[in-house]
Amino acid sequence: MELFKIKRDIPFMSYGKLTTFISLVTFIAAVFFLVTKGLNFSVEFTGGTVMEVQYQQGADVNKMRERLDTLKLGDVQVQALGTNRHIMIRLPNKEGVPSAQLSNNVMNLLKQDSPDVTLRQVEFIGPQVGDELVTNGLLALGMVVVGIIIYLSMRFEWRFAVSAIIANMHDVVIILGCFAFFQWEFSLTVLAGILAVLGYSVNESVVVFDRIRENFRKPQMRNKTVPQIIDNAITATMSRTIITHGSTEAMVLSMLIFGGAALHGFAMALTIGIVFGIYSSVLVASPLLLMFGLSRENLAKPQKQKEEAVV
Repeated sequence: MELFKIKRDIPFMSYGKLTTFISLVTFIAAVFFLVTKGLNFSVEFTGGTVMEVQYQQGADVNKMRERLDTLKLGDVQVQALGTNRHIMIRLPNKEGVPSAQLSNNVMNLLKQDSPDVTLRQVEFIGPQVGDELVTNGLLALGMVVVGIIIYLSMRFEWRFAVSAIIANMHDVVIILGCFAFFQWEFSLTVLAGILAVLGYSVNESVVVFDRIRENFRKPQMRNKTVPQIIDNAITATMSRTIITHGSTEAMVLSMLIFGGAALHGFAMALTIGIVFGIYSSVLVASPLLLMFGLSRENLAKPQKQKEEAVV
């Protein structure tokens, strides 16, 4: 399906050095913010108490934050769950104070201002559980990366696999850098969003790489240079890219705007990931193929080996 057809190839590769430099700068900046500011881990990772309270008439979230700050518990997070009648409160662990006592102190303080407030749910997360979630999250991320490497190495030549992995890691680090710079809460839903971005981004890379490989086999492309072949492949997939990513981004933006606090982190990670996923697949992974010395001979060798193995 094509909304439009571009008659002339867009010379993406002529800007390859510039886009690679921009990517390197943004990557270094993201790493800098990760090192200096760090991620604002949620209670799931750090451990603490999660409370869900309900008001009959609604509550002022900002006023609640001010009141809870008087308890001097540290970084207390208050957010509305859809409406200001349902409020989620995240409390960090405090040395020497049991979690049950923390929740009781919070409820006693809230009832002083609004006697109608009720406790709907309370969860206690210990530091060991948080450490286990960090370990499992890193393990899941590593398994996804290894799976992508194996898949791309089997389907394409190693240059394609390495280029796609570098582009995908670029997307992940940029997302983490944004969360570190703005100090947005990094929760399990954000981690799920990052894993989804990995799969989404590699799918775009596969589409472009597959068209590049097809172009090398077309007779009309024999007199074309490698950069021209790559430009033709990217231009040919441009209509598909706009339709696919445009519709996906519209859906993700709707979650970001109307999904409320529960989906905010997940939708934000996807929003950033989709934008940079398109950028990295076209303007990071493809120039890397040239840097790694992609040529007709490179693609002809695996094909020749397969034919000899069949014979």
